[in-house]
Parts: sequence; structure tokens; C-alpha cells
Amino acid sequence: MVQSRVKALAKMENVAEILADPSLTFNFPSPEPLSTPILALNDVSFGYPGRPPLFKQVNLGLDMNSRVSLVGPNGVGKSTLLKVILGELEASAGHVSTNGRLRMGRFSQHHVDQLDLDRTPLEAFQLAYPNVKPVEIRAHLGSMGLGGNLALQKMRTLSGGQKSRVAFAQIMWQNPHVLLLDEPTNHLDLDAVEALIMAILNFDGGVLVISHDEHLVSSICEELWVAEPGRVYVYKAPFAEYRKQQLALAKKHGLQPLQPNGAPPAKGAGQPSGAPGSNR
Repeated sequence: MVQSRVKALAKMENVAEILADPSLTFNFPSPEPLSTPILALNDVSFGYPGRPPLFKQVNLGLDMNSRVSLVGPNGVGKSTLLKVILGELEASAGHVSTNGRLRMGRFSQHHVDQLDLDRTPLEAFQLAYPNVKPVEIRAHLGSMGLGGNLALQKMRTLSGGQKSRVAFAQIMWQNPHVLLLDEPTNHLDLDAVEALIMAILNFDGGVLVISHDEHLVSSICEELWVAEPGRVYVYKAPFAEYRKQQLALAKKHGLQPLQPNGAPPAKGAGQPSGAPGSNR
């Protein structure tokens, strides 16, 4: 584990109570190691037909030690970049090269929204993996804080955070080498956010996260990718410096920035033009 991650874990001794409560923990399984590079973007560009490119000539990479936060205003293509990395969208130019054994897991609110609320977490797993013994599924769900009766409750009775845990559990069953997380703290309470941070810090694979949650980003980030209109690049300074820069720009243009916890600007506050949320 890299030194910065060791320091981050040391700073979080105050979450010992969370770790002691199995209902609050996330335990991500460790994938087998892969030789580097495991994923590289080579001169990647993408744009929808008839529109200017969202980003051009992106040259970035991930490995199993990566802890990357992808930041930037809504509408500049952050979620689109994840789809290009996953192969859900084809690059307009350039290519994404990956290790042939690479497994990637993606979490987003979409995965939570697609849960069948009339099934229990156990039933959903049994439908997806009919050859897996229920006792193995129950153990896996328990490692995600869904032990005991929670695994047997209809998902419509679960809280938003518990539904997120079900989605995480389904993704982590694939034992991915790289996690692509799109606003993973939505609907999580403070204890669950701390537990997620601990799980990411202890995870033996790579992580690329999109989040407006300043606490999450500052806790796990070892590299910052900044998305701006037409480009994505590595930001050479710490996240706190990036945040300070964005606050200064917002003040200059009379805008109200996102709150540190990712909350949107107050109603009526100005927004940057040309930033539709659909192209995050």
C-alpha cells in the first residue's frame, strides 16, 4: 500500500466504532494482480454527432494502485468518459487499451434504480447467479453490511443507503480489478460514507471516482483528473488547491459553487452556461 494511503488510514482511527459494527462495513474482495499497464487511454476523443467534442486527445492511464478522482463541472463529459473506458461508447478517435484479463466494475445511481424492489437481495443474487449456494451469497451480502434479516427483506423496504449496498454487493461479486464509481455517496449516511472510504483505502485494486463529495475526494484521492470543455488532464496540485481555485472562479463570475458535501447550489444561484447534467 502506498505511503499516502497508509497515512490516510492512520488519520481515520476515529472510525473504529464503524469497523466494529458489521452492519456498517464494506469489505471489497481482493482481485488477483495484473501486470501493468492494465488500462490506458491513447489520444482518445469523443463527441456526439453534430456537437463539439466533449474531450480530445486524452492520454491517461490506470493501474491497480490508482486512486483517481475525476472532477469538473456538470456537462463536460465525466460520465461519458467512464462509458468510453468501459466500452459502452466507442471513441471518436484514439483507442482504449486494456489488459486482456482486466475486470472492471461500475457503480452509479442507475444501478440502484434498476433493482427489482419486489425481490430480496438474496433472491436478486440467486436469479443472477443460479449456481451459487445461498450460504455463499449470504456471506457476501453480510460483508457488505447486509447480514441477517436485511438479506431477506423486500428491497422496497430498504433505505436508500441499503439499496446502494445491494448494488455494490452485486458489482463486487465480479471481483473487479478496477472500480469506476459515479457519485457513490448519494443516499449514504455519514457512517456509511466513512465505511466506504475505509473500503476504498483498503481495496487492492484501482479506483476512479466521480464525486462532488469533498470529504470522499480528499480522503482517497492520490491523483486528480480535471474535466473541462474539450479536455481531461492531470491536475498537478492537491485537491484542496483545486477547490480553492474553483471557489475563486465562482466568486469572479458571481456563481455559487457546489457545497463541500456535494449539495447543489441554492435555488436561484447562477449556473455555468452550456452545462446540461446529461453529459456529466
